[in-house]
Amino acid sequence: MTKKVVSVFICLFFVTNLVAQNDSLLKLWYNQPAKRWVEALPIGNGRLGAMIFGNPSEERIQLNENSVWAGSPYNNANPKALKSLAVIRKLIFEGDYQKAQDMANKDFISQTAQGMPYQTVGSLYLSFPGSENYNGYYRELNLKEATATVKYNADGIEFRRVYFASFPDQVIIIRLTADKPGKINFTASMNSPEKVVVSVNGHNEMVLEGMTTDHEGIKGEVKFSSMVKIINNGGELSSNDTSLSVNGADIATIYISIATNFINYNQLGANQLERTENYLSAALKKNYTEALKEHIEYYQKFFNRVKFDLGMTGSVKNPTDIRINEFAAGNDPQLVSLYFQFGRYLLISSSEPGGQPANLQGIWNDQLYPPWDSKYTVNINTEMNYWPAEVTNLSEMSEPLEKMLTELSVAGRETAKEMYGANGWVLHHNTDLWRISGAIDGAYWGMWPCGGAWLSQQLWYKYIYNGNKKFLDSYYPVLKGASEFFNDFLIEEPEHKWLVVSPSVSPENSPSVHSEYSITAGATVDNQLVFDLFTETILAANILGKDNKFIRVLNSKLKRLPPMQIGHFGQLQEWLHDWDSPDDHNRHVSHLYGLYPGNQISPFRTPELFEAAKTSLVFRGDESTGWSMGWKVNLWARLLDGNHAYKLIKDQIKPVAARERRIGNFAAGGGTYPNMFDAHPPFQIDGNFGCTAGIAEMLLQSQDGFIFILPAIPDVWSEGSVSGLKARGGFIVDIEWEKSAVSKIRIKSLLGGNCRIRSYNKLVPAGAFKFKDAKGKNPNEFFIVPDIKRPLISPVANVKPVELRKSYIYDFQTKAGKEYTLTLSE
Repeated sequence: MTKKVVSVFICLFFVTNLVAQNDSLLKLWYNQPAKRWVEALPIGNGRLGAMIFGNPSEERIQLNENSVWAGSPYNNANPKALKSLAVIRKLIFEGDYQKAQDMANKDFISQTAQGMPYQTVGSLYLSFPGSENYNGYYRELNLKEATATVKYNADGIEFRRVYFASFPDQVIIIRLTADKPGKINFTASMNSPEKVVVSVNGHNEMVLEGMTTDHEGIKGEVKFSSMVKIINNGGELSSNDTSLSVNGADIATIYISIATNFINYNQLGANQLERTENYLSAALKKNYTEALKEHIEYYQKFFNRVKFDLGMTGSVKNPTDIRINEFAAGNDPQLVSLYFQFGRYLLISSSEPGGQPANLQGIWNDQLYPPWDSKYTVNINTEMNYWPAEVTNLSEMSEPLEKMLTELSVAGRETAKEMYGANGWVLHHNTDLWRISGAIDGAYWGMWPCGGAWLSQQLWYKYIYNGNKKFLDSYYPVLKGASEFFNDFLIEEPEHKWLVVSPSVSPENSPSVHSEYSITAGATVDNQLVFDLFTETILAANILGKDNKFIRVLNSKLKRLPPMQIGHFGQLQEWLHDWDSPDDHNRHVSHLYGLYPGNQISPFRTPELFEAAKTSLVFRGDESTGWSMGWKVNLWARLLDGNHAYKLIKDQIKPVAARERRIGNFAAGGGTYPNMFDAHPPFQIDGNFGCTAGIAEMLLQSQDGFIFILPAIPDVWSEGSVSGLKARGGFIVDIEWEKSAVSKIRIKSLLGGNCRIRSYNKLVPAGAFKFKDAKGKNPNEFFIVPDIKRPLISPVANVKPVELRKSYIYDFQTKAGKEYTLTLSE
């Protein structure tokens, strides 16, 4: 046997043996404790979050609860806006952007608070005497079970810790064991950067009580409490005024309960101590084994819906941080599937029904004043958090966002009337726990009234993926209210007589012709958003048989929205005027909303716009902040270029670059931290969610009137399988492929109706069902595509014809609950 054959055999044996030891490979693992927060491992149950550092001698468990925010209920609308609205619009149309932006800063941007920060509860510390000298260290996050584990040896004893945030019991549980009896010895204490009091009550429970901070003139009134209870098997439990100690135990189980006085966005007053006690007492009624079993069962109901396999190489033998370091330069396909599933894990863990939506950091934050306050930035970031929800089969996880939309539609109605004299509801580029809807952070960033239009897309996505008319009916008032605002707010621009959004911005960018002033009228993203909002409101009203008169008004205004335009570089224009520069590398690509997540730009329906969007994306470049690269994975997938999408994945899954490195005027330090958190930098969770959605988009698309199978797989993914992805119309899709060709597709229809499939490979049915080449418009109501007007093309634009790979498109009728199999035609 040659050395080469022996080497290959050993590698294959190792990988096979590793699979036998770790049947899922769905683990992030490390051979050292976390030294920094971005190395710690996240656990969460939607309401509670914790970061596990895993230090053998001085363990830290950093704690969060999703309603621990600074401040208290307030309104931040600027009442001066209404009187200045006509003047500022006139200045914009006259081209006096400096005066317009100065006036917006004074009269439109909130003169009170700019949003409250999400804050940490504090940390639980566990001090283990005698564990300073250790070996055999291992730390993992198990995505299959939503547990974290730490193992090490000290003085010849193997110690083990298991951590999980129980979904059913709403507490965090830690189990401490050793392989010899009587060896569990530690002291537990708590502290917080908040002003807190720590004590031990008569039940030997450690209690931390505090209140969140005042901020920007808004009084902090969120009261929170945490209780820590230790159940020891053997040994002794003792306490002093501020800590608990265990000596000589065989096993110790720690329960952490946290609650606040928060009731809803405009009401406080619950008894946080009573809530905390109730969670704790209920959890203590179960033994540890039962609690862990129920936790895993609940979690796996969602997580197990999707399986994803790209194969693996010998890289799987390395710790996760090493794999991240080496990914861009090597071949580690399993790390992509791990990253994909980590995004799904984070969404389940940070956005549970009945709770708050995932914020800029999900639920994980160790600061009182985190970057950007860890608020809800709704000019891309909050929306991106929920891009994976439908396609990766986690529809339930979007419920907190939908609830927030209902609350914003109430709070934003007051702002719409006060600032703009308009009906309906408005939301600018940011909100927080208190559902503020006024403009903040300065006109350059905050003078954007389209947050409600973008967030509302989630309601339509939920319907077309799940077909629930009861859901659509219950949330139709939110859609209608957002449309009512723009029905009143749109204004005719003087040159073409189009109806435009003004004043506004193209989020966080400005044209090179007046780079200090972003304020504008008729930004492309605004036109696209209003087009989608009006279209979806009209469709929903027709489905529900409502509001015929209002729908006629929306239809008439829909026809007067500006078309998408192609500029003199062949680019999709970002603004109403041809102001784009090929040297603009801004992280935001807002004018490409119509390509993704929207479906207004298509290679099959709007080829000129498709090429123009590609030109714009090429101008922007690849490397950027983490979330921006996640968005670009989706965009290149929609451009049907799997190799370029994969290049962006490699750019994103790499160690975080130095913060000082820049491309043009913008930071280019995006990447991935050792614990797989996405880096803006610093940490923003939207990049994790965006890239997860982008990977799904490479495997399955359904926005263009059909289900596109493997539309954008890269050459390196020549073999693989995925199961459980969801397409519009309630289709669950499993795909297997070999040598870059589809070998088998299984489709389960939840709603019935016509199934239209597009594939680069010829397919045949594996079963007795009618199967034919597709023609005309898809009759399935969930595959409606927008009727886009032809773009205005500059006479100097050089738009190349779209060159598309040959594909095949088929129709077959389905029945709800039935499965259908298709295979590669020989």
